[in-house]
Amino acid sequence: MKNFLRFIAHELKLVVLIGLLLLAAGCSSKREGRAEQSKGKLRIVSLAPSVTEMLFAIGAGDQLVGRSSGCKRPEGAKNLPVTGAFGRPSLEVIAALHPDIVIDDELSNKKSGEKITAMGFPRATITCNTPDDIPSALRKLGKLTGHEKQAESLAISISTGLEQFRKSEALKQNKSSVYLEIWNSPLWTGGKGSYISGMITYAGGRNIGDDVRKDYFAISPEWVIRQNPDVIACMYMAKTTPASEKVMSRFGWDHVAAVKHGKVYDGFDNSFFLIPGPRVLEGIEQLRQKIRNEK
Repeated sequence: MKNFLRFIAHELKLVVLIGLLLLAAGCSSKREGRAEQSKGKLRIVSLAPSVTEMLFAIGAGDQLVGRSSGCKRPEGAKNLPVTGAFGRPSLEVIAALHPDIVIDDELSNKKSGEKITAMGFPRATITCNTPDDIPSALRKLGKLTGHEKQAESLAISISTGLEQFRKSEALKQNKSSVYLEIWNSPLWTGGKGSYISGMITYAGGRNIGDDVRKDYFAISPEWVIRQNPDVIACMYMAKTTPASEKVMSRFGWDHVAAVKHGKVYDGFDNSFFLIPGPRVLEGIEQLRQKIRNEK
């Protein structure tokens, strides 16, 4: 009987010991899991060039696992898997990348966005309609990615730069009228409230498209002639003859002020003007120099 009781006691000790070991292992596993999760980086798919560039600018580029075909800046973005064209993402590719979040902008396809949400992937939309929207967009991305300090530093730098441009141009009475030609076939420009209109204003000019309450729209050559801009800036590269020369040789444009005074410019990096982002101050300065005919 005594031997039997000793056997039972021994077995109970083994059961208790095994239970304690399993409990300890479980707690250790949970701690390690939490540690790995805290060290893990958010897996992000960006569907907008502006978002991609801003993520890299605040130090969150290594969290990107996918991008749209339009996301070509900075250079490191080109190494990422392509999820489809801008505004036309491939849902299959996005699903295969297993992102923790998909970030787009207001120009992205709304129906595609709804489908991405239906697939169970969290989404965030970054709004950048004017240069003034960039600091808040950076802060939002900083909060999403855990790069608040870098985002805040860059946001303050851009806000300060914009304020300096604003003050330097505030006292100017007669501002040069500017026609920014986004494309030449058909002619396209930006209207009141558009991103390029904001950049022209900060650069010390007056956008001739501000008479139209549309972001971007097609126009006729006759409309430009009637507006008679003082400065023309071409945002595209011509295949053979430089864009500025083509504009100056257009029929009936010889009486336009910009053409008469040789203030038709090309050779711009259009990504400064068409993609809201961290290089906004460089773009404004580039345009400001042309408007003032400094370079």
